[in-house]
Amino acid sequence: MATAPGGSVYALPDYLDALCTATGAKFRILVAERAGHIAGGIALYERPSRAGAYIAPRLLLYYNGIVLMAQSAQLPSQRTESDLRTLAALQLALTHLPHARIRFKNRAELTDLRIFAVPGWSITPTWTYEVDITDPQRTLERIDKNQRRLIRRCTEQGLVLTSDWDFDSLYRLHLGTHERKGAPVYLPREAFQAFVETLRNRGLCRLYQARTPDGRAIAVQLVLTGPHPVTHTVCVGGDAEAMRLGASPFLRWKVFEDLHAAGYRANDLTDAELNPVTRFKSQLGGELKLCLQVARSDRLAFRASEWAKEWMDRTKGLLSRTLRPLRGGNQS
Repeated sequence: MATAPGGSVYALPDYLDALCTATGAKFRILVAERAGHIAGGIALYERPSRAGAYIAPRLLLYYNGIVLMAQSAQLPSQRTESDLRTLAALQLALTHLPHARIRFKNRAELTDLRIFAVPGWSITPTWTYEVDITDPQRTLERIDKNQRRLIRRCTEQGLVLTSDWDFDSLYRLHLGTHERKGAPVYLPREAFQAFVETLRNRGLCRLYQARTPDGRAIAVQLVLTGPHPVTHTVCVGGDAEAMRLGASPFLRWKVFEDLHAAGYRANDLTDAELNPVTRFKSQLGGELKLCLQVARSDRLAFRASEWAKEWMDRTKGLLSRTLRPLRGGNQS
């Protein structure tokens, strides 16, 4: 299913196996068949909770949605009817699963989710940016002129793209970005290293660096690859020097060139929430894509567990803010 129009590396058993090994989760594939052939399916990434196992996207699993196989029917009405039958079968199966929560996010190619517009289900819009890299010159022309200026400046100052397997640089710069911007750390170091090395051995990722003339990595980018023509940028990092020089747009552009040379059609920049990072993504020549997240109503026990967790977090925050000035007063 990974090569289907709405598929992705995230739908591959090899990818899910690597992620589950790193996180302690489980996965299985739910499929709808017609005449002995798979018509569509969904990969179920299952995590434990006090209220029972649940299914939802997470870091390193941006899409976990339904994938429909390409249709042989020529008439649009016939393709739509066939897809709706497949979606109806999957919706029925998902409705009766015992999980405490079911949420899944589809790639932009799947927009007809009317089957899920029923009581007990909800559909929420999300967005991402996807950069067409089939024509690198046209891609470059679509990049914001200030970002093109930074790309030229980095080139003139001798920055180069490398694709060494340098996990130390990846984690160092990933952790530095977390500390500087409060971005989440995807996994503990050992688990993250085992995860990306497994992906590398299975041909499912590429690791890139922007290096100074003396060989220092000042910006990194981890891209998920695989058999699908659309790749996914899932982890980036850079240090203060990278920010000053403009190494981030340089690295992004050089990665586009390398992925094009490898035969890929596009790069999904992963997410487009309204924040400064998304503003930067919008300047890279991508097209804003609408993705639909579908959710079944949470089980009561899961809602209660989430409410209790939220209440505890709020209480801890309030106590921390209250005690901070008291501690300061005691010290004086």
